[in-house]
Amino acid sequence: MAANPLTDRLDAGPVICAEGFLFELERRGYLTAGEFVPEVALENPDALRGLHRDFQRAGSDIVEAFTYNGHREKMRVIGKEDLLEPLNRAALRIAREVADSRPGDLVAGNISNTNIWDPSDVQRQNEVRGMFQEMVDWAVEEGADLIIGETFYYAGEALAALEVARSSGLPVVLTLAPMGFEEMADGPGVVETAQRLEQAGADVVGLNCFRGPETMLPWLRQIREAVSCHVAALPVPYRTTPSEPTFFNLSDVRAGVPSPHGRTFPTALDPLFSNRYEIGAFAKEAYDLGINYLGVCCGASPMHIRETAEAVGRSTEASRYSERMENHFMYGSHDRLPDHIRSLGGRA
Repeated sequence: MAANPLTDRLDAGPVICAEGFLFELERRGYLTAGEFVPEVALENPDALRGLHRDFQRAGSDIVEAFTYNGHREKMRVIGKEDLLEPLNRAALRIAREVADSRPGDLVAGNISNTNIWDPSDVQRQNEVRGMFQEMVDWAVEEGADLIIGETFYYAGEALAALEVARSSGLPVVLTLAPMGFEEMADGPGVVETAQRLEQAGADVVGLNCFRGPETMLPWLRQIREAVSCHVAALPVPYRTTPSEPTFFNLSDVRAGVPSPHGRTFPTALDPLFSNRYEIGAFAKEAYDLGINYLGVCCGASPMHIRETAEAVGRSTEASRYSERMENHFMYGSHDRLPDHIRSLGGRA
């Protein structure tokens, strides 16, 4: 049997995959909120290259080509369909360059929810398959090591994405993103869909995006028990709750100036961040469940990836700068810190 570079790594221990490029690059001023199209690969390649390297230093073993939303339909929406192939190839080449800078890292081609899948329209379904196929073909031509299909809320679209991705002959990670109604949008159960994906040949199944640690873990427990393949866990770093299970429906009653579009998602989520320790605790709990494919999705920064890696026993290049609060001027313990300054910690 041919070696599988992904599952071989997962069999040996945790593998970290950084996602969430959309939000981070929007925060840095390289991407338009709302549209969320990865034109950065063409317009500001150094910014994308730098973010990949920051995530790599923080512990990400997989450099995922930033082609999320870089599909034909989205490019039509913004009137730039002619840039589709150049954008995809540029993103894949940047990912390859960064991965090659650290031997052993893997490059992932990426396909994702298209937002036009229609369970009752075969023509639309075939259109989606065609969009997946061209992106997968480009990924293969540019030397990807695996294909990631992510953020699927229709079971049918997830299965179609898997079929196309598997035609590449590469390992496939397929992750679901159930919305607040707690099932797939076309009716099947979340766990049932994960099982169907395993049966259809996915190397890794699981969940990414939409849900923060608190509302993703219960589903992960069920999926881990229901499948025998490797499981993926990539939450968003926001405090979703059972009453507000996804970041689409998070509220912020203390907002002095609410967003113009009336919802916290996607541009007013800042006060609702999980702290780094919560992300670390999630990673450790998921890992203890037997989940080896770990990461963080929309909202992630390199700090979150470092916390994830360190939580499962990894030391990363960025760990050189992990916190050392013993040297903090106000509540450190170093013997050179004056008592009268440290005592201010209780009153500051």
